[in-house]
Amino acid sequence: MMSPETLSSFQATWPLFVGVIGVLLFASGIGAFLRWRVAGGGAHSVIDNLIDRVNAWWIMVLVLGTAFAMGRAGVVLLFFLISFYGLREFTSLLKTRRADHSAIAAAFYIALPAQYLFIYVDWYGMYSIFIPVWAFLIMPILSVSGSDTERFLERTSKVQWGLMITVFCISHVPALLNLKIPGFEGRNLLLIAFMVIVVQGSDVLQYVWGKLLGKRKLAPALSPSKTVEGLVGGVASATLLGAALAWATPFNVVEAALVAFALCLMGFFGGLVMSAIKRDRGVKDWGVMIEGHGGMLDRMDSVIFAAPVFFHLLHYRWSL
Repeated sequence: MMSPETLSSFQATWPLFVGVIGVLLFASGIGAFLRWRVAGGGAHSVIDNLIDRVNAWWIMVLVLGTAFAMGRAGVVLLFFLISFYGLREFTSLLKTRRADHSAIAAAFYIALPAQYLFIYVDWYGMYSIFIPVWAFLIMPILSVSGSDTERFLERTSKVQWGLMITVFCISHVPALLNLKIPGFEGRNLLLIAFMVIVVQGSDVLQYVWGKLLGKRKLAPALSPSKTVEGLVGGVASATLLGAALAWATPFNVVEAALVAFALCLMGFFGGLVMSAIKRDRGVKDWGVMIEGHGGMLDRMDSVIFAAPVFFHLLHYRWSL
């Protein structure tokens, strides 16, 4: 049985899920039609990629909907697992030495669960500084205890970076549940839904506009598929989408559009930064967890940069 608070939150979000499911049904139909009409039922790289992306979205919406139905505990647990798999993908690409093993173990078994525990109990004073201050200082202490100075700065920085982006940044998504916004009580799940729809919608729309109109490469060395036309069309479309979802937020229409625009830009730059790290490591994807999307971090790259910005905008402008 759901608690009254969980039931109220889920009831507040179901119209959005119905709308998303409707869009996915339409996208699945378009994919099936294109495969039949254009590819003649055979293989086609662009159409197959589109269908894989839609199928992956079905899975992600199902998982997110299940977590929403479980309430606060379900959402925190979901993003805890996302951070765990993201940190695993990140550390798997690092060139570490034996002296770093204690720091990496501390990241997985102390910093990660502690961060999400602080969020679950709503201890803002800890989850806002625990990783950027305490973990940041303790990680190199653990590494230096091994008395191995070879590439010490490089090795330590990589572990610190991994913890920051895969745990600290992603943990700001469930932290949205802790915000106390006057007149918006019991509806914080809508904040998560708004951010995910806008940020991920921007990614999809940039891909679509890029395929339709894209001619000028934006950053070919980092992400060959990104184009100027895709960026402009995707961000503009997702900004309008955010404005249309103002009813699900504490914002008016103009505020919703401005916040959505900021999220789209941060998501775009997050994608570029994460692509730069992949290129530095010599890989195309972070992993193979999600068919059509690569690894967990391939799907979360834009959320990583958008989530902290969204949380602190709300915390300092709208929250008590």
